Amino acid sequence: MVSLVASYKTWMKYRETRSELSRLDNRELTDLGINRADIKAIAKQAAGY
Repeated sequence: MVSLVASYKTWMKYRETRSELSRLDNRELTDLGINRADIKAIAKQAAGY
């Protein structure tokens, strides 16, 4: 059960990070040094995948 909860929390962190970054426009992403194509990878890294 603990691993199920941990997996869910990791997935939620990924989802939240990806959603927040996706809401930014291209200029804001560029200011952060992020390319829109890198959002998935950055979200995975932030979640600990």
